[in-house]
Amino acid sequence: MEQMVLAIASGTPTVPTETVAIPIAFEMLAVIVASASGVLAARENKLDLIGAIGLAVLCALGGGLIRDIILQEHDVYILQQPLALPVSIATAAAVFMFPVVVEKPDRLVAALDIFSVGLFAVMGADKTMVYGYPPVTCVMMGFFTAVGGGMLRDVCLARVPYIFQRSNFYAMAAIGGSIAYMIFVESLGMWNIAAAALSVALTILIRWWSVQFNIMSPTEVDLHKLPEPVKKVARPVVRPVRKAGRHVSAQTKRAIDHARERRRARSRRP
Repeated sequence: MEQMVLAIASGTPTVPTETVAIPIAFEMLAVIVASASGVLAARENKLDLIGAIGLAVLCALGGGLIRDIILQEHDVYILQQPLALPVSIATAAAVFMFPVVVEKPDRLVAALDIFSVGLFAVMGADKTMVYGYPPVTCVMMGFFTAVGGGMLRDVCLARVPYIFQRSNFYAMAAIGGSIAYMIFVESLGMWNIAAAALSVALTILIRWWSVQFNIMSPTEVDLHKLPEPVKKVARPVVRPVRKAGRHVSAQTKRAIDHARERRRARSRRP
């Protein structure tokens, strides 16, 4: 109470400190699984031990680091949790030398992977909510915490991040888990531990559903190929946009024609 009074008197904002009490065993399990996926990616790309450890740390703790850098609340998970970095490094070294441990039970690793995604999403959303940010920001930080590590891994490997590619629901599952947690806690007033368990379960369910029925994220939308009922709904929106696009000035038309002529001239060059 004295600290709160002093903080108010000095003009320093007070921040709530009650975050969801995730068991340390579950936290470390998520770190281990994410680190193992980073090592497997390193082995596929023929990286050495240092590269494997670097990718493992990025996969396991990179998402939380992105979140904490954006929030700038002087509470960095990788520094606050003394077990996180050693566990990630130890996992990386073990999996690098004995990859068969995670290569054979691929279904188990895949299940644990989406479990870690759901858990990180909940932790990111909850930590942001504790600092008093709006729900949209909480969902965004939950998303970054869950998939930011994999995104950094792919950037380091110079490839398009997996979360941006057409695939079964992975990033969408993380977003769904974050949204569910915010609804359970903010709207329904649910106990945060129960809300976390349900949100992680929902994340796993969304991922399983998309894999089981091969539901893929769309890469493009073509209204001509949509069912007729959907077209009827979309036409009032599309027609004004098309009509506005037709009414361009003479100067704009000349610029467009000039650019087309230049492209044709370049294409005719030997």
